[in-house]
Amino acid sequence: MQKADASNGARLISLLASLLLAVVALLAVLPAQRGAEATSSRTLEATYTSVANGWERVERWKDDGSGFLAEDYPPDGRGNQDGQRLTFFGNAKQPHSSRFLLYHAPGWRTGTVPTPVLLVHGANDNPDRAWANPNELGSYGCGAISCPSTGMMQHLSSRGYEVFAIGFPHKQGDNYYWSEQIGDAVKIIKQKTGASKVDVVGWSKGAFAARMYASSVKKSWGTAYGGDVRKLVLIGNPNRGFDYIFRHGWSHDFQIFPECGGSVNAPAPHTEMVCYGLNRNHPELSIFRTPQGDPYPGQRQMLARWDGVYGLPTYEQDWYTTYYGGQGVYTYGYGIDRAIAEGSLVAPILNAGIPASVPTYLLSGNQADIPTIHNEHTGPSDGVVFANSSSSTQGVGTVAGRTTVYLNHLELGWGTASKDQVVAWLGR
Repeated sequence: MQKADASNGARLISLLASLLLAVVALLAVLPAQRGAEATSSRTLEATYTSVANGWERVERWKDDGSGFLAEDYPPDGRGNQDGQRLTFFGNAKQPHSSRFLLYHAPGWRTGTVPTPVLLVHGANDNPDRAWANPNELGSYGCGAISCPSTGMMQHLSSRGYEVFAIGFPHKQGDNYYWSEQIGDAVKIIKQKTGASKVDVVGWSKGAFAARMYASSVKKSWGTAYGGDVRKLVLIGNPNRGFDYIFRHGWSHDFQIFPECGGSVNAPAPHTEMVCYGLNRNHPELSIFRTPQGDPYPGQRQMLARWDGVYGLPTYEQDWYTTYYGGQGVYTYGYGIDRAIAEGSLVAPILNAGIPASVPTYLLSGNQADIPTIHNEHTGPSDGVVFANSSSSTQGVGTVAGRTTVYLNHLELGWGTASKDQVVAWLGR
């Protein structure tokens, strides 16, 4: 019996030793397994290698998370995908919000700078016009009379950076979705390059969503910040929100209401407006949630009141009812407070804060003249966002850099001063 017990004990020790070796082996490969798990909720759907504007490769990905729902698009097609992006989205003019594009610049595998860069464009834009060809829309489309044919992508790529850019399905989409997909892109880039962290450069609405990701402002189904951003550069970001849409609403409407000649993919502060003597009703083109649709949640999420800082332009038509709500001479709307109550994320983002472990850089513009639009002129601004908002350090754990350049909101994405500043901040 004692010999049997000894034999059994030996077998038990041997089994435990084998299990210990198995655990050690498992621990040795856990980082790779975690990487696999991190991409298990994302599906690569298509790859394109014939790409315009200097890009080398574009991939269409799908986030398989259950939280992504189809968003409303403007019913007249003004928010539809176009150009080569339409092909990349599988010819879906109104892609499902779970899809996104990942652009690859030349040198994305061979760059000499160890940390890759993700570029995140803003509202009603795309990675081509924003980062690679500001002249895609021709004169004035870049915020200047004459537009260059290369941009931030080429500027970084030619200096040895491994550059990527994300493209969103909905040009004015929910920032919860944009933020989640920025996190997706960062994880994909890490897997592709072997880097432990990624530098994220966001512009305007894209900067707002990038800040959301770093601050873990998310839905219950969303993914918390993964500790994988080395540096966060926020360009022209409404850190403390903006109220341009309501501050200059009547002039803004003329670019939106079709009966007034408008076709811009942007939200109106009004649901009704008089055009050529007749009252026009377009709640589906407003910034509010309406039974007719809600195609502009991402703009609503960036709203904040600034009337206590800079006085409203009392000489502009229907200024009071536009901002505070009600029936004006030519317009009707619900006012900024209702829009804020329907989902502004400015306060939650400021309260959440950017972790101190993420060095954050704030780049602002103070040239308020943007051709073809009504400029923000009631306080120092880049023509859209007040400088006091884009340069605000509230909620920023580590302010690693902050500067203002003489560029307007659109020029901030491609202007020489902006490109050089981004390179200086990113370093090697």
